[in-house]
Order: sequence, then structure tokens, then C-alpha cells
Amino acid sequence: MACVDSTKDEIALARAREVAASVVDPEVPVLTIADLGILRDVAVEGDRVTVTITPTYSGCPAVETIRDDLVLALGAEGFADVVVRTTLSPAWTTDWMSAEGRSKLEAFGIAPPTGRAAVRGPIPVRLRIRCPQCGSLDTRELARFGSTSCKALWECRACLEPFDHFKAH
Repeated sequence: MACVDSTKDEIALARAREVAASVVDPEVPVLTIADLGILRDVAVEGDRVTVTITPTYSGCPAVETIRDDLVLALGAEGFADVVVRTTLSPAWTTDWMSAEGRSKLEAFGIAPPTGRAAVRGPIPVRLRIRCPQCGSLDTRELARFGSTSCKALWECRACLEPFDHFKAH
């Protein structure tokens, strides 16, 4: 009997993880929360599913929507008791984004994060940002904040198209 319960629990956990991982980010709907790297953990204990997320920013306005979407998605799959926890430690980093997520961003017209600025001595050197429309490196930042606080607004000097750049942090 214990083996049957164990297998049933493993199946429930795998299904809960799959459903949670499929929830899309409300600010960048081409990404799932798994692509973005904010889905930290999924646990099943009895009838309760606990999902842990780490927002991209401590004041991210999308957290409440993501919480509601997780509860709705898991509820639709028969998980009636869903708890969503938010943790700020360790702080989210763009290093947690999946390679597939970075590719989805670029295909959607948002330049993916390229890493932190290289620092040698007292003068920080900014890395170049490739235009997701034409691929040119002849780009410039127009505004530190774009359509959301996790993105900056850039412009390509080659094709003259504005684009969001997902900031590295």
C-alpha cells in the first residue's frame, strides 16, 4: 500500500510542477514563470500544493497576478488547496532564465539579458546590446525603464526600431 501511495504522490507532484511551470508571465506573455526562472519550488503534501516563487524585483507588480494564475491553473487540474509563497532570498537573477526563455524573448522582439557590465578598475564598461529586429550592435539606451521596471528602452541606430532590453541583474 505504501508503494501505491508513494507512486500516487510522485505523479501528483510531477503534474503540479508541470502545471505551475506552464503559467505565463503577465508582463511578458511569451515566457512561462519557469522560463523566467521565478518558479523556485513545488511541493505536494497530502491535498496541499505549495508553490514558491521569487519575483524579478521585490516590488514587482505582477506577483499578485502570478499568484492568482497559479491558484487558478492548479485548481483547474484538481488541486483545490494551493498555497503560493513568495521568497526574496536569494534574490532573483537573470542567470536563472532558461536558454529557451532567452530565445523566446528575442523572437518576441525583446533583447534578452546579456550579463552584467564588465568592470576593470574604476571605469565600468557597458556590454553592447544586439537589436532583436535586425541583429545590429549599433544600439543605444533611450530610457533606463521600459514597458516594465525589469526592462530598459533601447533604440537601434541601424533599423531605427525601438525595443525593450531585459536588464541583467
